[in-house]
Amino acid sequence: MAEGERIIPINIEEEMKSSYIDYSMSVIVSRALPDVRDGMKPVHRRVLYGMYELGVLSNRSHKKSARIVGEVLGKFHPHGDTSVYDAMVRMAQPWSLRYMMVNGQGNFGSVDGDPPAAMRYTEAKLQKISEEMLADIDKETVDTQLNFDDTLSEPTVLPTRIPNLLVNGASGIAVGMATNMPPHNLTEVVNGIIAYIENYDITIEELMQHITAPDFPTGGTIYGYDGVKDAFETGRGRIVLRAKATMEEVKGRECIIVTEIPFQVNKADMIKKTADLINDKKLDGISDIKDESDRKGMRIVYYLKRDAVPNVVLNKLYKYTALQSSFSVNNIALVKGRPEQLNLKELIKYFVEHRVDVVIRRTKYELRKAEERAHILEGLLIALDHLDEIIALIRGSQTPEEARNGLMGNYNLSELQARAILDLRLQKLTGLERDKIKEEYAELMERIAYFKRILAEEDLRMTIIKEELEEVKEKYGDERRTDIEYAGGDVSIEDMIPNEEVVITISHAGYIKRTPLTEYKKQNRGGVGQKGVNTRDADFVEHIFVATNHQYMLFFTEWGRCYWLRVYEIPEGSKASKGRAIQNLINIPQDDKVRAFINTKDLKDEEYINSHFIVMVTEKGVIKKTPLEAYSRPRVNGINAITVREGDLLLEAKLTTGKDEILMAKKSGKAIRFNEENVRSMGRNASGVRGVTLENEEDEVIGMVTVPHGEEEPTILVVTEKGYGKRTLLEDYRVTNRGGKGVKTLNTTEKTGNLVAIKAVSDEEDLVIINKSGVMIRTGVAELRVMGRATQGVRIINLKKKDAIASVAKVPAAEEEDEELLEGEEGMEGTVVEGAEGAAATEETEDTTEGETPEADGEEE
Repeated sequence: MAEGERIIPINIEEEMKSSYIDYSMSVIVSRALPDVRDGMKPVHRRVLYGMYELGVLSNRSHKKSARIVGEVLGKFHPHGDTSVYDAMVRMAQPWSLRYMMVNGQGNFGSVDGDPPAAMRYTEAKLQKISEEMLADIDKETVDTQLNFDDTLSEPTVLPTRIPNLLVNGASGIAVGMATNMPPHNLTEVVNGIIAYIENYDITIEELMQHITAPDFPTGGTIYGYDGVKDAFETGRGRIVLRAKATMEEVKGRECIIVTEIPFQVNKADMIKKTADLINDKKLDGISDIKDESDRKGMRIVYYLKRDAVPNVVLNKLYKYTALQSSFSVNNIALVKGRPEQLNLKELIKYFVEHRVDVVIRRTKYELRKAEERAHILEGLLIALDHLDEIIALIRGSQTPEEARNGLMGNYNLSELQARAILDLRLQKLTGLERDKIKEEYAELMERIAYFKRILAEEDLRMTIIKEELEEVKEKYGDERRTDIEYAGGDVSIEDMIPNEEVVITISHAGYIKRTPLTEYKKQNRGGVGQKGVNTRDADFVEHIFVATNHQYMLFFTEWGRCYWLRVYEIPEGSKASKGRAIQNLINIPQDDKVRAFINTKDLKDEEYINSHFIVMVTEKGVIKKTPLEAYSRPRVNGINAITVREGDLLLEAKLTTGKDEILMAKKSGKAIRFNEENVRSMGRNASGVRGVTLENEEDEVIGMVTVPHGEEEPTILVVTEKGYGKRTLLEDYRVTNRGGKGVKTLNTTEKTGNLVAIKAVSDEEDLVIINKSGVMIRTGVAELRVMGRATQGVRIINLKKKDAIASVAKVPAAEEEDEELLEGEEGMEGTVVEGAEGAAATEETEDTTEGETPEADGEEE
């Protein structure tokens, strides 16, 4: 042991405790947590200040990153060069920061996790927005501290005009605590801060009218709003983020296209893990994945297998891959050197307090400088007023000191003023220059008065802060990148989406879309026409009706399941767009298909749901009535609407009032009419009761018509597979009990073929008939005259040999231009043969073949 040294025994437990506390406090305060005022950790602050000191401003040329790192290391941050370079690189990555602080040149990494080039290869300079963070730093606006070797001073915080902590967020792991703050949109944040300045008692809910949700640099969609609300109100919350995906057809194959991914997701890793899941058979329906991203933007293409349902595959991708990830908000920042958890209002409050402090300190500095200058000018003005005597005094003095002392003694000037007079150049004595001094002095006195007003009036300070924020918004504000899908959470979306009227169109092939009613109201002609509705080849708009955004659509599948969609969840499209396949919007199995859909009003309206029923009919003649109330609690994966027996399928479902009349038609050519009251109401899982008795095993129900109670009776149209059809008055079908064999609706023979369709029609509608060969024919209902019930009907269309009618749809009558538009589409050719004209084409028989009369037609109960 050296001379003078001694060993002091200490308690190791105490030493460990105190050393660890010192270490943890150092990490919390000087490394991992951002300051609430400028949103920066020490390393980021030092990088920006080092670049400012080095003069690499936004309007200058780039400098080597190694030069910048060396400057920061040597002057302010005595740690590893990697930590400084990594911090600078992150500030130059558009996918890491919502508003970049550094303008990088060279390879600064990629969203695939590629590392940046070494600092000797890359170059950097400040972004314009960073200069707003450093604005007025030379005007004693912030406290400074000595650097690590006490040779230089550095700012403890930046006098930022940008609410950086809110707009760029922060993340860091300290000892015993961590922070994870999301970025927000600058325009929204500035609007929120201004609202706070105008009303300090503003609630967080009112602030959320301005700052709607975090806004991530990589875009994506916030799925559900509960987590956002929690984060804003408490400073903690879990935000679910989803990639932005669309369905497209690429080279004849259905594909899912992803254009934006969640924040902080490594794209290459995500694709690799998805491929692994497909190879391990944990994810099916995808045949190939291609990353087609380039400098224009991101594009990941998931090629689907032919039998895959895109909506189901996308939901699985969200469930099993990073296409859906969560961001856990934990707003911890340093407030006066102490870590605190902060809500939205507190974050805004501390930023405004910082701006007030900066404005006061800046004003004091500018006031001091202005007063110093005014003091000098006052001396110069005195000299100009006594110019000849002062010149004589200076000429008569032996030394400058003597002249200075003479001026101070004779004219009551300060030493500063006397020095300024002695330093005066002769050109300042000209008349013009003398006027300039007087003007400058008058201007200075105005500025001094203004500075004193700022320091005295709080309202004026706040006005200045608001104006500077507006200027920042004007320069750097932009649109939101991240969408918000309120429906993803439990928050009522009705508050967010206006209950506007829309037109829903559904095509024969099952494509659906909604269009704002205003698009149709712009037309000169009345009503909701079909003009401009583009559908796929050999497809047409079959159903078109007006609904409101908050209403529900119920979809019934042939297996007896019921699914819901709110009207606003139906994809919006223009009048000319094709819409989206219903199969892709609801999670139904691949081998099931939608057979019926119903538009209902508010399912929370008790009076409405208790006064309406769903009536369903199956191909084997079973009918079932269930109260609408049983369908008033929507579930994502649907519910069982009817238990369909083996070998049977659900055919149709209709919304009724409980007092309607029902007409069911069979393939064999008979139909039965009975009151809905004859069918008792039953639960969802029941399989129903007999509605009609079938003739034999081959016979089946081909359709159902419901006639609302008290409304004008429509005519009933029936069509056979070989092109025959007719219209009959409803009153020709007498009311019987359910379960019978029915009465003859059309005299079917080998020439007519079996019945294929029954529809309730009026003269204002058209028929679209599709043949098995793909030919589509359109004709007006008004062209078919009304005739007796037991007749054979008339030939509606001519069919080629072995061809037959596949399906019949009624559509709103189109105007002439629409018919031309529809007939001009590929696959729309066909022959329309009008009912009463042309003996060769029309075979009408009023006689009742085989000696049957309408009264004696084999009715059975």
